[in-house]
Amino acid sequence: MFAARRALAYPSFSARLFSVSHNIFATTPKVTYPKSQPIAPKTTARAATSKAGQGNPDIVEAYPTTANEVDVKQLTEGEETGELPDVPPGSLPMDWYTSYHGLSSQPFPKEAAEILMAPIDPLDVEVKPDGLLYLPEIKYRRILNRAFGPGGWGLAPRSGINVSPKVVSREYALVCLGRLVSIARGEQEYFDQEGIATATEAAKSNALMRCCKDLGIASELWDPRFIREFKAKYCVEAFVEHIPSKKVQKRWRRKDAKFDYPYKESTRA
Repeated sequence: MFAARRALAYPSFSARLFSVSHNIFATTPKVTYPKSQPIAPKTTARAATSKAGQGNPDIVEAYPTTANEVDVKQLTEGEETGELPDVPPGSLPMDWYTSYHGLSSQPFPKEAAEILMAPIDPLDVEVKPDGLLYLPEIKYRRILNRAFGPGGWGLAPRSGINVSPKVVSREYALVCLGRLVSIARGEQEYFDQEGIATATEAAKSNALMRCCKDLGIASELWDPRFIREFKAKYCVEAFVEHIPSKKVQKRWRRKDAKFDYPYKESTRA
């Protein structure tokens, strides 16, 4: 009985601790912080506030602006012409797929004509195994670059790519200084489907070679007399052996060149 009275008169230590902590949190005032306001950036520089600072060129009164230099109305209300930026107003780009613009309108300058019709260098001429003389296509490009400058000429397709079971062909137009010069169809053989892309590029080079005939470039290679004299002076036909198969055949080469593998020159027929 005395123990019960004592418990009621004197609460336990844990109960007293809970009561104290509860009173502390219940009476602690809630702290609120004001919301931060965004600071607007200053758009003008600090002006001089003293007589000593006035007239000082190092202190600016305001930042420079280019807002008044742009006509916004002109930008928003301008008319669209639908023409390319590099096309003069009132004209349309030339469609070289069908156009014959500038064909035989006037001769090229004398300086360009001398480069185009210059005699070919014998060291530039190559011979195929069957005896056909030719000028590598890069030589034609170099001559055109010397005559008209890089970018002064180009090949424009005149047809789609024609792919037959063994040959790829396409028609091209040679355009020099904005004028049509010649049209020719280039062709190239291929042996499997994976070689069509390479054959298409070779057909373009073949068309370039044929178009250059009209400009007089390497025209000697179509002259029968020149061909006979050149082959007699610079070329030779010899028997060669195909090393893997041991077969012998006749092939042409330049006198200053040798046969490459898998062929070697043979003394037996």
